[in-house]
Amino acid sequence: MKTTTFLLLFFTAISVLAQDKFFTNSGTVNFEASVPLFEEVKAVNRQVSILLEPKSSTFICTVAIKDFRFKLDLMQEHFNENYMESNRYPKAVFKGKIEKFDLKDINEIEKPYQIKGKLNLKGKSKEIIVNALIKRVPEGIQVISDFPISFSDFNIRIPASIAAKISKTANTALTGIVHSDEVRFAVLK
Repeated sequence: MKTTTFLLLFFTAISVLAQDKFFTNSGTVNFEASVPLFEEVKAVNRQVSILLEPKSSTFICTVAIKDFRFKLDLMQEHFNENYMESNRYPKAVFKGKIEKFDLKDINEIEKPYQIKGKLNLKGKSKEIIVNALIKRVPEGIQVISDFPISFSDFNIRIPASIAAKISKTANTALTGIVHSDEVRFAVLK
């Protein structure tokens, strides 16, 4: 009887805890650093982890660098080996606070928010502000943002021979729908 009661309380506690955090492993990050008249420099990563903790307004996004996919395999190889050094720096992490965020205010109407935090990329950290649109959708909470990343801020060196073919800034877009149920499953595994 004690074991059954303990297990019931344990799973109830996890269920309550899970509703305090929203999570996904299927967010998307797109980036583009193309310039006119040259080959498109564009990639997508559809395995982005996003965690939203409403009580603390914490927002964390983790991106595995090797999961970016390019149209050309050679471009993907150069991205990982030469520019991002993904064996040495396997992930990028953004951790911030959503300003003036209250879960009770989130409904089906998109609202603009600013997320102030630190982006860690290629061994460097930089404070940035990300503008985001957040709303409730049937599957959970949707977060959409669009922000630039300057290569020079993170010591991403572009060889002089191709510097004119690549923008100095990557336009980066994040989209994700975070769910409370996924945290429950992650905690139980």
